[in-house]
Amino acid sequence: MDVRDLIRREVSTAEHTEIRELWKRHSIAEDERDLPGLISTLTADCVYELVQTGQRWEGHEGAARFYGELLTAFPDIHFDLTDIVIGPQGVCEEADVSGTHEADWLGFLPSRERLSWKVVIFFPWDPERRLFRGEKVYTAGLPLTGQG
Repeated sequence: MDVRDLIRREVSTAEHTEIRELWKRHSIAEDERDLPGLISTLTADCVYELVQTGQRWEGHEGAARFYGELLTAFPDIHFDLTDIVIGPQGVCEEADVSGTHEADWLGFLPSRERLSWKVVIFFPWDPERRLFRGEKVYTAGLPLTGQG
């Protein structure tokens, strides 16, 4: 797809509401550790990507693995939303994140310390399937050390 096609998407109040409500369902499911509920907001071919590292998880199985690993590594993870933009292209959110690093994540051994960092996450909207195509995650200040 040509990125200019994204800019040309028409804005409608009904679709904006639908995207916002789906994002709320996704966020509530994540907060409640409801993996099936979270996965239900994603296309079957969704992609989760940590942009800085290039790591990717594909499909529902990949999304479940991404969340399983993240929630195991940071069982008390908490997102404090600081900004959000919703449009016909999807949702972009910024959040302050904190959590105790209790298990291996991305090859980093657990520090057992409470860590804090920022994220910007883009949830691309699929207008035909009315679901998100995954997440593109950008992090800043994630203090991981001790690769295994």
